Amino acid sequence: MSAETYRDAWGIPHLRADTPHELARAQGQVTARDRAWQLEVERHRAQGTSASFLGPEALSWDRLARRARLADTARRCFTALERKDPETAAWVRAYVDGVNEGLTEPGQPSPGQPTRTHPNPGQPPRRHPAPEFARTGLAPGHWDPWTPLGVWLATHILFAGFPAKLWREHVATHLGPDAVALFAADGPGTAGSNGWLVSGERTTTGHALIAGDPHRFIEDPGVYQQIHLSCPEFDVVGLAVPGVPGVAHFGHTGTVAWAITNAMADYQDLYRERLRRTGAGVEALGPDGTWQRAARHTETIHVAGEDTVEVEIIETDRGPVIAGGPEGLDDGTPAALSLRYPPRVTADLGFGALLPLLRARRVADVDRALDGWAEPVNVVQAADTEGGLLHRVAGRVPVRPAANGLRPVPAWEPGHEWTGWHTPPRAGLTEGVAVMANQRGPSTPLGVEFAAPHRADRIAALLAGKERWSASDMPTIHTDTHLASATPLLDHLAALTTATTETTETTATTAPPLTPLTPEAAALRDRLLAWDRRMDADSADAAVYAALRSAVVRRLAAHPALAPAAVAPAYPEVLQPWLALVPRVAYALEHLLRAEDLYGIDRAAIVRTALEEIAARPPAGPWGDTHRLAPWRALPDAATAHGDEPGLSGDHDCVLCTSPVPGLTDRAARGPAARYVWDLADRGNSRWVVPHGASGVPDSPHHRDQQPLWLDGELAPVVTDFDRLTKESDD
Repeated sequence: MSAETYRDAWGIPHLRADTPHELARAQGQVTARDRAWQLEVERHRAQGTSASFLGPEALSWDRLARRARLADTARRCFTALERKDPETAAWVRAYVDGVNEGLTEPGQPSPGQPTRTHPNPGQPPRRHPAPEFARTGLAPGHWDPWTPLGVWLATHILFAGFPAKLWREHVATHLGPDAVALFAADGPGTAGSNGWLVSGERTTTGHALIAGDPHRFIEDPGVYQQIHLSCPEFDVVGLAVPGVPGVAHFGHTGTVAWAITNAMADYQDLYRERLRRTGAGVEALGPDGTWQRAARHTETIHVAGEDTVEVEIIETDRGPVIAGGPEGLDDGTPAALSLRYPPRVTADLGFGALLPLLRARRVADVDRALDGWAEPVNVVQAADTEGGLLHRVAGRVPVRPAANGLRPVPAWEPGHEWTGWHTPPRAGLTEGVAVMANQRGPSTPLGVEFAAPHRADRIAALLAGKERWSASDMPTIHTDTHLASATPLLDHLAALTTATTETTETTATTAPPLTPLTPEAAALRDRLLAWDRRMDADSADAAVYAALRSAVVRRLAAHPALAPAAVAPAYPEVLQPWLALVPRVAYALEHLLRAEDLYGIDRAAIVRTALEEIAARPPAGPWGDTHRLAPWRALPDAATAHGDEPGLSGDHDCVLCTSPVPGLTDRAARGPAARYVWDLADRGNSRWVVPHGASGVPDSPHHRDQQPLWLDGELAPVVTDFDRLTKESDD
């Protein structure tokens, strides 16, 4: 292989080869070296076989992966890619060849072995450097050409949040249709990503800057891989998804750069199905009033330490049945839900856009490449060295009735069919800047619920506060901790001043007089009203506010008026986070505190009682004592190797979006999965960072070496000069 591998001071791989295919092979190989355990986990998750070594905790996901036909869809998409775009298909194959080669380097087991291996007498299996393999008795398995597509699909199948439709149906059923608006997002659980584009007229160099940070569940190893890919056709630095070739979401080719956020588009539908068994199998009632044959078979899931589990796979003309069946849900409730999602319908995951993105030289090239984008649906910003700018939506969203976007719709009724695809909207800049933070914007016609405007408004306000920006200025935006969503709760605190010191004729005739606040509660109220509303890790006031917020959330969620929504329906466990009441109350707190009426709940009394509770037992330390990182690991007890995780600044609605779940935990499982600044004046002046490091091997010096930078809001330099890099001795 002609490819060469270099490393910078942070262990980030820089690859150089003679052709795109050789480069893809090298990317697969270096990813297997750095992220073998992560690749194995993602391969099994795509196949629905992760419970075979992770145990029963992974069973619910495996059921969903099997029933949603993720692996089969990936196979179909790759077959279609081979037919329509053989060059890209061959490029993906080259990446897979590299992965398989990287997994069989000296000292590593060969692919194709059973996923759970046991030593042959006298011949113990070779040890992989990642200790997780030894702990699970697992050996790296074989990657197929379609596996990267399966990894991409498994990573993003829940990205559009189709389970939110189950929540809307649940809350409307138990609390009435008005509750849907009360608990609507523009808030609940929809923290996504920040991104902003500053045109050359607003920068110190006269060339554009693009910066931001994707917010995702923080995983260890990380979901993004910093990488540099160079060959005669292109030279790109960017953030790759381990297991997928190229650079999809965030990249800089030297003359053009791009970045994305989640568009919050609604492009997956749930259908309530009526199913019946017949002597020949299963039938589903269709919109024409006739019973139609459904595809059906069974599959077996192996579960570590437990008996195997048989799963019935059913697919109707709408899509695969992901919950329930002819006999209903597990609790006997008569229900069956099918999922319709674009790649299953079109056999296209948009991989045809990946090579054109790498080859892009100008904004127009990025624009053309994104016309072939499929999933997930993103808002994209791009800029080039000639002054070209782009702000658009990319992805495939079906045209269908508005009801499909709100709740599950009846499969047996006409009028819920897909009839085409939306044209992705475009937008411009305002005063030389564009901000994307999952708020209502260019993608508004394509979605139902969006993130609250706080992050976008704050970024826009910060950008407006300075006439000219440089790349080195951008971390001040990345790390801003102002919490605008604190206003409704603080307004309730301010109202307590009048309620506890004055008794008007109106209040005397409509409600019993309130007992004055205790001195401790009054002092705490005054302290919070004077607070600067910054969720800094070293802020004791931020800790007090968070404790009060959690107490209010818990009391609201426990109120009898909301109690009917506390018991979620018996949908699969993997969907339950979308149906839990306390997080829904937490993320909708602004709406619930501001609503004209909330089922007669005395919110002033709840805030007052919560204030007294916290005043009696205030937090002992600052916000960072309890607001700590909680990364997802496939083997959770691996965290003991690192001790407790670090304290964090930020909060759900801060630009520095590190999301706790008020009422449940202050720990943050979600946050900036990377930060980047793309400089179009000089790519070498660009910057980036990830939460942990470039390596997924725990004893590597580059496993967690970027975390201090990430915590402090600093960025590592993007190195593109191969003369400054160290060539690996084994290449």
